[in-house]
Parts: sequence; C-alpha cells; structure tokens
Amino acid sequence: MNDDATSNRSHNLLEDQALDRAQLETLAAGEKPCTLVRCDLEKVALSRLDLGNWTFDNCILRRAAFIGAKMEGSQWLGCRGGFADFTGSDLREARFEGCDFNNSNFRGATLSSASFERCKLTGANLTETKSMHAVFEETILADARLPGFAFRKAQLKQLDFQMADLRKCDFRQSVFEECSLRDANLAGCRFEGADLRGADLGGIQLVDARQFKGATISRDQAGQLLAELGLNVR
Repeated sequence: MNDDATSNRSHNLLEDQALDRAQLETLAAGEKPCTLVRCDLEKVALSRLDLGNWTFDNCILRRAAFIGAKMEGSQWLGCRGGFADFTGSDLREARFEGCDFNNSNFRGATLSSASFERCKLTGANLTETKSMHAVFEETILADARLPGFAFRKAQLKQLDFQMADLRKCDFRQSVFEECSLRDANLAGCRFEGADLRGADLGGIQLVDARQFKGATISRDQAGQLLAELGLNVR
C-alpha cells in the first residue's frame, strides 16, 4: 500500500475550504490529526489549540494566530503566512518547506529540532526561541531578529542573513556555504572554529575583531574586514 493511502487513513483530510475557529476546534478535538490542503485560514485565531502532527499543505495563513498552540511534529508545505503569529507555540520537530512567513512572529516559540527549507522569513521575529538542533537551509532571513540564536556546529547552506539582528548568536564550529552576513548586526557573536569562507561579509561593522579569533576566512574577506577598520590592504 502506498504512503499516501496510509497517510489518508491516519489523518482527516480537508481540501479547498475556508475554515473558522469553531470548525478547527471541532477538528482538533478529534482522535486523528488533520491534513489541510489549499485551505484558507487567513486571520483565523488558532491560539492554544492542540494541532500536533497536523499538515498544512499550500494553505493561506496570513495573519493567522497560533499563539501558545501545541504543534509538535507538524508539517508546513508551500504555505503563505505573512504576519502570522506563533508566539509561545510548541513547534518541536516541525517541518517547514517552501513556505513564506515574512514578518511572522515566533517570539518565545519552541523550535527544537524544527527544520526550515527553502523558506522566506524576511523580517521574522525569532527572539527568545528555544532552538536547540533547529535547522535552516536555503532560507531567507534578511532583516530577521535572531539575537542569541544557537547555530553551533551547524552546516549553514544558502542562508541570507542580510541586515539581520544576530547579536550574541553562537556560530562556533559552524560552516557557511553560500551565505550572506552583509550588513548584519554581529555584536557579541562567537565564531571560534567557524569556517566563514562561504559567507559574504560585506558591510559588517567590525566593532571588535577578536570575535573572529579562531575562525577561518579567505584573504579577500580579511581585506574586507581590515577595510572596515580603515586599513588599506595592498
């Protein structure tokens, strides 16, 4: 039996519907998690509902509120959720793929072992998240707020941190591949053992060169950083 058939038996499937809070409360009270396909939940309040292991497939989630919701193991595929609010939600082991959550609020959310692949998180707020083992790949985090985020020993692939707030982030022993840190706020970050050769370091305000102590950078990058200090490299 194929995986789709097995999934349909274990999930309630709803397609092409506009759902409100009352309908979602009824579904959440059921024994099976739900798979929502191309459903419209714009501006719907789903706060504090138990949506663990639910799947949201190509759904409209703009300005939807998931405040304090339990969504461990949920899947988000191709969703459009600008300005959605995930404040304090439980997203442990959640998977986000191909989603647009620009300007969304994840403040205080639990993102342990969650993954974001090919997502847009421009302007998103990830302040005070619990993010151990969270994975980001091919994702736009330009102008996002991630102060204190732990990226230690991470393989960072095609991440755009342009103009992001990365104060006090832990990048120790991480490897950057085709990433951008251009104009990002790196005050207080730790880079010991990091390989930054695959990162664009343009526009960085080098307040304290010691934060890059022990990191690996290219000759061109060294020239960029020295130029920020007003030194000419010949």
